[in-house]
Amino acid sequence: MRIYQKKLSKRLVVIIGIMILHSSLFTLLLHAQVAHVSYTSSRHYNQRVAEFERMAPIDSTQIVMLGNSLTENAGDWNERLQVDNVVNRGIIGDTAEGMSERLCQILPGKPRAIFLMCGINDLSHNLTPEQVFNRVQRLIDRIRKEAPETKLYVESLLPINESNGRWKTLAGKTDDIPRINEKLKQYCQLTDIPYIDLFSHFTRGNGNQLMPALSADGLHITKIGYKIWAAQLRPIVYELNGMMMPIYMLDEFE
Repeated sequence: MRIYQKKLSKRLVVIIGIMILHSSLFTLLLHAQVAHVSYTSSRHYNQRVAEFERMAPIDSTQIVMLGNSLTENAGDWNERLQVDNVVNRGIIGDTAEGMSERLCQILPGKPRAIFLMCGINDLSHNLTPEQVFNRVQRLIDRIRKEAPETKLYVESLLPINESNGRWKTLAGKTDDIPRINEKLKQYCQLTDIPYIDLFSHFTRGNGNQLMPALSADGLHITKIGYKIWAAQLRPIVYELNGMMMPIYMLDEFE
């Protein structure tokens, strides 16, 4: 009888231990949520960061597209890049400061890679190319410091076309964009960060101006524009994921 009671007691201990472990795991999962961003900006910015907060946390298998309206308006980057682990963290109107303030929603998960596009909205705030570069540089440095395991890719700013006169805060800024890009390129070379030149693919034969056929408003790009952008990123994303590029994609938009 005593032997039976001892065996029963051991079983109870094991069962209780399992229940405690399950309870602890449930608690951890319950609290594994995206960090809250206290910084506030535009109404859309606030809505987007709240939306991100409700999503599952970013993890180490994912690739993050971090940027402004050009990034957000792409929609489903997985469809564009033909993969399944890319998350869109673009916010219309966002600046280097706004992106820095929401890194707490991205970096803790140690994503596989981040593709960063930043600077055009900073430029629209009456800043010089040097000032814009300094802001973006601080953002780059923070990402590198807080997420050294994450591969960072810095994308050039895209050109604009002032011919329709819609974007008054960017008036006269066409030639400032390549100046910012050159500073970003030089900094990336000095710090061993991959720099992706998108700018030249959007200005072919048109000086520093965005080709009219690639934009309806002189700033935001068309479906063809996104195809050009995706074509430049796809080989990199495939390599990050350990995938082979299909033969039919190899000469796409060369």
